[in-house]
Amino acid sequence: MVMANKRCFVLCLVISMDVLGGGAGILQPPPMYVFGDSTLDVGNNNLLPGMNVPRASRPYGIDFPGVPTGRFSNGNNTADFLAKRMGLWSSPPPYLMLEPDPDLLASTALEIGVNYASGGSGILDSTNATKNIPLSKQVQYFKDTRAKMAAATGDAAVSTLLARSLFLISDGNNDLTMFATSAQRQQQQSAAAFLTDLISNYSATITELYGMGARKFAIVNAGLIGCVPVGRTAGACTVVGINQLAAGFNAALDNLLAEKTKQLPGLVYSLADSYGLMLDFFADPPAWGFTDIATACCTGAWVLCLPTSKICPTRSERDQHVFWDAFHFSQRACFLTAQAFYDGPPKYTTPINFMQLAQST
Repeated sequence: MVMANKRCFVLCLVISMDVLGGGAGILQPPPMYVFGDSTLDVGNNNLLPGMNVPRASRPYGIDFPGVPTGRFSNGNNTADFLAKRMGLWSSPPPYLMLEPDPDLLASTALEIGVNYASGGSGILDSTNATKNIPLSKQVQYFKDTRAKMAAATGDAAVSTLLARSLFLISDGNNDLTMFATSAQRQQQQSAAAFLTDLISNYSATITELYGMGARKFAIVNAGLIGCVPVGRTAGACTVVGINQLAAGFNAALDNLLAEKTKQLPGLVYSLADSYGLMLDFFADPPAWGFTDIATACCTGAWVLCLPTSKICPTRSERDQHVFWDAFHFSQRACFLTAQAFYDGPPKYTTPINFMQLAQST
């Protein structure tokens, strides 16, 4: 089954290159390399070994064409919709699907990019340790990918390609959640020191990717974590402290990126405001087409969807929920997120939006 899927993927790659005019002088969209957590994972966790790895099987993907793919949504996620808006013929596939075939990994990375995101991952290696691919290891996987790309087409060509490619990162939500809900962590470290560690690691990540050729960074900040369904009681946000922690992280991330543009020549970025967008979702749900901002569309005895979970029975009902499960957006909320960050109102991105970043030279 895996080999058949790979053969199909290669065939689609060849056909798409022909349709898009590869070799005919038509400028194709830049590749996109994706890093982060479950909000962007397109199947890496489903391919990870281990008993305690969070995976996205049915009823996840109930509205996704074909079979479930490991996305923590009822359909496509934000990475998928961003890839589509960029003009890519496909959302970059998961690294762990490509990794066993070095030629396929290199050709896919050169054409559309690769997705390294992993559900439950964090900026810190200790976050949900052994149950995901932490951000630092995702970067190492990209380093391995880059080496295979260079072997296939030469280092100079890869450097040129990466300089115009988009590096999408969304991480930190899991780190913040674990700190805010762990009395032991709070006793061991102050919130200020914890945020300093997060930002230091984030800085190292950006610097390392820059050193490998990355220049365009599309960064998503932390969301309104205390207001996801698992953090609500009787519909109200109850974990207020975690929202304050997220706001502090977002302010520090904003400052970090501004400093990085001074330190690293040629670095450009767009910082997307997930926190602010969620505030707007909750402030006026009908304006966004939502009727439910507080409860999950997939509910059960656990925070993630299981085969025994109860789900909203129709696609239209699922589209009216902000949240698919206790943590993650519905497909429609993911679509609106990508729309807001790519070319939406200026309030959701700074200093430029994702479209301007992708098209910048």
